[in-house]
Amino acid sequence: MAEPAGRRPEGGNASDGAGALILAACAIWSLISAAGRETRPEGVLLALLAVAAGFACGRICGTLLPVAAASFAALAALVMAMVWRHGMPGATSAAETAPGHTGAAASLLVLAAGAACCAAAAARRESLRFTLRLLALGTACAALGLGSVAGFAAAIGVLLCSLAAARMRSRLLGLAGLALAACLMGVVTWAVAEDALPDGLMISLEGQLTSNRVQLWQDAARLAEEHPALGIGPDRFAELSPTAQQTLGSDGKPHSAALQQAAEQGVVGVVLLAAAFGWLLYVLWRSPRSTAVALTAGAALTALAALASVGNALSFTPVTAGAGLLAGLASARRPIEAGGHGGTRSLRGNDGVPAHHPQAGRAGL
Repeated sequence: MAEPAGRRPEGGNASDGAGALILAACAIWSLISAAGRETRPEGVLLALLAVAAGFACGRICGTLLPVAAASFAALAALVMAMVWRHGMPGATSAAETAPGHTGAAASLLVLAAGAACCAAAAARRESLRFTLRLLALGTACAALGLGSVAGFAAAIGVLLCSLAAARMRSRLLGLAGLALAACLMGVVTWAVAEDALPDGLMISLEGQLTSNRVQLWQDAARLAEEHPALGIGPDRFAELSPTAQQTLGSDGKPHSAALQQAAEQGVVGVVLLAAAFGWLLYVLWRSPRSTAVALTAGAALTALAALASVGNALSFTPVTAGAGLLAGLASARRPIEAGGHGGTRSLRGNDGVPAHHPQAGRAGL
């Protein structure tokens, strides 16, 4: 059930090096923005560590057992989301029961759907592919059961993207579209925070998002404008946001990853956050896995980015670790199988095309 043996395209080591530099830059900048102030950068550092650890684990497990590892990751995320639906472990919030746990559980279910679809794309047997896609559909229904319509829509979107990716020959266009979708989501979030949308659309969105969340976003935008360079410092939003102080049971977060970065770490923090997401998509573009696997993982990570732009998902360690794990699984080396006489290794291109075939170079796109 494993994918055919393969070779890693040129530039794989460069993408890993770029990722290490970006994650290191995120950690260093969080410490710089925290210097000289009563801040708590531990949450940011923990999230970065979780991403790196999940990515490394995904690379190892994805190389050894690509289908089994992705299937197990999907089941583990599904179980975790359902068991801890009323209080996700690993929250960086100081509250005993962190608000936003429903969004975090929905984000885990989206990652579970992505992992199940990646396993289906890598599997050879049709019956196994069908079963794994049923699992992805089940995770979407579980999100609906949690009361998260956005999580249900995101998980269904991942499943549909996976089905469409199976028929795509080039991954570059698909990943570019996913990057554009994430950027548009960030722009809309900022526009809502700045009250820059038409009144009718603004009222409609406020009804879906709740007025409290919109006010948190507006506080974050105001703080970002007042402190554009270094921000106010990691985990200081609760101290300087009037809305957070007046909200009963608030976790002190603006419930938007981009706005939180802008408020607490300034413009550089937002750029580094975008660079980290761009790096994940670049890793998938250079992945030796099939185009279907790469685009499916990209769709799941984009859906997670959309949920994080309107929620608090990235404040939960299982979510950030799961994102790194999925990216690692989808970019792992293919296991090398012995074939032919004398145990000769059979190398194939990214989509199972033999390396000597004229179309082998195009299969990696």
